[in-house]
Amino acid sequence: MKIGSINEDLNLEKRISITPSIAKKITELGLKIFINENYAEHLGINDREYKNIGVNILKDKKEVTQISDLSLLINFPELEYLNFFKENSSVIGIFNSQSSKEKINILIDRKVNIFSMDLLPRITRAQSMDVLSSQANLAGYKATIESINQFEKVVPMMMTAAGTIPAARVLVVGAGVAGLQAIATAKRLGSVVFATDVRLASKEQVESLGGKFLTVPGLEDLETEAGYAKEAGKDFKLKQEELLKKTLKTVDIVICTALVPGKKAPRILNEEMVKNMKSGSIIYDLAIEQGGNSAYSELDKIVEINGIKIIGYKNILNKLPLSASSLYSKNLYNFFNNLYNKKNKKININLEDEIISKTLIKKKF
Repeated sequence: MKIGSINEDLNLEKRISITPSIAKKITELGLKIFINENYAEHLGINDREYKNIGVNILKDKKEVTQISDLSLLINFPELEYLNFFKENSSVIGIFNSQSSKEKINILIDRKVNIFSMDLLPRITRAQSMDVLSSQANLAGYKATIESINQFEKVVPMMMTAAGTIPAARVLVVGAGVAGLQAIATAKRLGSVVFATDVRLASKEQVESLGGKFLTVPGLEDLETEAGYAKEAGKDFKLKQEELLKKTLKTVDIVICTALVPGKKAPRILNEEMVKNMKSGSIIYDLAIEQGGNSAYSELDKIVEINGIKIIGYKNILNKLPLSASSLYSKNLYNFFNNLYNKKNKKININLEDEIISKTLIKKKF
């Protein structure tokens, strides 16, 4: 069995799917790995490190695709590569079915098995495979660091002979994995942290990290069985808007992380709220790829309105590619281990396994 991986357009994606440490684990199973030349050169990892482990280096990405029984990817490659995937081969990555319908249909026509890691069920057995959590954790950390970098004041309270500088006040919108890491990072750096979320379970998590949970009066729990947030109703949104209007006038940094799986990101900060913030404030919109939580946020831009900076980078993980690749490749390896039959050395698509059945895309769009 041959496992392949190609790097992607580095302007869009700097992460890789197979690090040298994971390549070593795969080769120890007696499997062959194929990657393209300079696969991880941009991360300071040269081809020699892979060759020393026994990885095969091919010049052309198309060659890698053609020879692979299983391809470990992050996103789908460009359309020009799709017709090179072998019939009955398999691909694993984060394929976001809502925005990749054309590519999914092409591969299903070629009888390629597509496993999309963003469809992974939230069950205990799948935690070590959870790419959304591992990557969101890093995104929450980096968004906080980037926001503080743009903020032109110190963050912790400082008492000096010349007077006292108060601590910065940070609001985190959405207390999922990214939000909780943003809270923890902002708190460690000395800020006063507030957070809001539609899930009641978030209150205890926020407070355990030293944040203050902003509760909407009469809040009903808007959490799905899978642990994700549900879309809020009109009554909740009105109450949340009133609460945020008051809070936003007093905060310095806002980190937006609120997402609803499979839907456009909820617009939580409207134009009026943003304009009423203090000049010099920062908004970091981590939900920008799904439409954004904040008014005025634009993809891959820093927009300035009344002295307020609204940041909306598309792929913040490109700013932490080494750490992100390390965690991502471990997630993929753990998923592969659940999929791989070591006795016959083949992929075993056991549809009675919830992890496999829920990640496998079976139908065309």
